Amino acid sequence: MSLKNYKNSSFYLLISVIVIAVFRLILTAIIPLLDKTESRYGEIARIMYETKNWVVLQIDYGIPFWAKPPLSTWLSALSFETFGVSEMAARFPSYLLALVLLIILGKLAKKEGVSFYLPAFILLTMPEFLIHTGVVSTDSALNFSIALIMISFWKAMQNEKYSFWNYLFFIGLGLGFLSKGPIILVLTIPPIFLWIILQKIPLKSIYSKLPWFTGLLITAVISIPWYILAEQRSPGFLDYFIVGEHFNRFLVPGWKGDLYGSGHSQPLGMIWVFLLAFTFPWIQIVLYKLWKERKTIFKDKYVSYLVFWLFWTPLFFMISKNILHTYLLPVTIPIALLMVHWWKNYEKKNTLLAVGSIFPALVILLFFGAFLTGKLDFYMNSDKYLIENQKIDFNKNEALYYWKDKSYSGQFYSNGKAKTVADTKEMDSILRSDAKLYFVVLNKKKKDIPAEYQAKMKLLDSNYKSAIYLLKPE
Repeated sequence: MSLKNYKNSSFYLLISVIVIAVFRLILTAIIPLLDKTESRYGEIARIMYETKNWVVLQIDYGIPFWAKPPLSTWLSALSFETFGVSEMAARFPSYLLALVLLIILGKLAKKEGVSFYLPAFILLTMPEFLIHTGVVSTDSALNFSIALIMISFWKAMQNEKYSFWNYLFFIGLGLGFLSKGPIILVLTIPPIFLWIILQKIPLKSIYSKLPWFTGLLITAVISIPWYILAEQRSPGFLDYFIVGEHFNRFLVPGWKGDLYGSGHSQPLGMIWVFLLAFTFPWIQIVLYKLWKERKTIFKDKYVSYLVFWLFWTPLFFMISKNILHTYLLPVTIPIALLMVHWWKNYEKKNTLLAVGSIFPALVILLFFGAFLTGKLDFYMNSDKYLIENQKIDFNKNEALYYWKDKSYSGQFYSNGKAKTVADTKEMDSILRSDAKLYFVVLNKKKKDIPAEYQAKMKLLDSNYKSAIYLLKPE
């Protein structure tokens, strides 16, 4: 590549990264929290912020949430403390974690003699990573923890003297236990172990290059106290979280023990379809390159390390039917690092940049298309606008009810004031009150409401999923 083309591609990388990062930040502020997952974790953080209960996560007032550790919830709740309650504040920690990762990878890229912005461009044009750059979920914190562990272990193995990387390995483990639990060991230790065996790394070297005693103490201090306090204040947590979430969820098809939803049953092997779709186009390029160099892959310590990191996660989840595409977020980092490592040898760099730009360009076009046509609010999987457009004043004898089940977005945007109507008996009861009654119903469930009650419902607003009514007592 000529110097002129190199400068042009570097400028393209810089501008693209800035545009995509700013666009993604704007989305964190203007897109409502979406049901179910994002608004659920947003509501859990809001309740933590409101109640100041920093130990036991609550999915509703007084109802513990045992499914996940607290790190992502702590971050969102602290953001609420700083900025106030909003979707932007809920998402901002996830956005910051992504930026920190991009900076770390950018520095690694510069040491390989390529643009600081190259890994950021690769990741921000990858669907899975772009989606999670500013989403309220536990996966962002898990991905950050895994990246710290894997990068710091590699760095520790390369350095003769101790540095901050040696301790970051154990800090990453501690954060991993707080982000998603013991699964952190399952997703990091096996690929490291396989790499050690393949490369015949002496155990003495592993022992000497990491501060095991001090490091494990750091990991324990970071993670163990919360687990002890959580079990003390909410007995039963450890059994549900360790056995249910870490064994039954992955090994029992259609697991029925989930207290907070249902298992996401998929055909066996679906994880590979997710991999090809949600890391497009970079996984396809990496796979092609690996195939071409299949005879020398495992002779290169760095490439083999990244290959184990990349393929272990989908191999592990291949045996499970209860999966989501979000489980693949950790593999986005080794894909980016492999692309960076090979970048100098690619001849058609501009073509790769153009293909990589396809997904974010489509997202931006679709967003502005929906915005300009006024359909954005209608197609959002959230009850935000149904609730906020009515300007419900819960301090002035006004109430919000849901038929059968509340949505998490309904809970979040009503500040926990939304209630449910389980049957017609309860409907009769609230109709006898003197409050101004707002009533949200899923469009597909309206038919379940008897006609005599539907006659008392005045439509106020609706979207593709739900509608809000004013209940008119006789």
